Amino acid sequence: MSEEYFRFGQKSFIDDVNFPRGFRKSGDFTLLEAETLSLYGDTMGALESGVLEPLTLEENNFVKMLKHPHKAKTKLELVWMKYIKLSREPRRFHSLNSSSHKRPIEDFPPVISIPTETPQLAPA
Repeated sequence: MSEEYFRFGQKSFIDDVNFPRGFRKSGDFTLLEAETLSLYGDTMGALESGVLEPLTLEENNFVKMLKHPHKAKTKLELVWMKYIKLSREPRRFHSLNSSSHKRPIEDFPPVISIPTETPQLAPA
């Protein structure tokens, strides 16, 4: 494990569930981060799930970092942690409405029923 490189993925990494328009168009990643995920995401995901074993020193450090995410240092590690945060943690939604609670049904005006039959006009 003396080599200092990270393997490219076998295929381009995509996540249609969380990023249906792709990493580039999501607005969450820079162009460099999106390209990094596309090239290396397949390998990083396989290393995280245990499908691949680390072959290089950098891959071994990546697997160790997964156990201690706050120790992420390299660009690959930081991009993968950002991807994990955005794809696996629920997104916060901030409403522009000042009320943070739902109004009770009593606060709404009553619904007025409209007759379904139209009145017949008398012949003139």
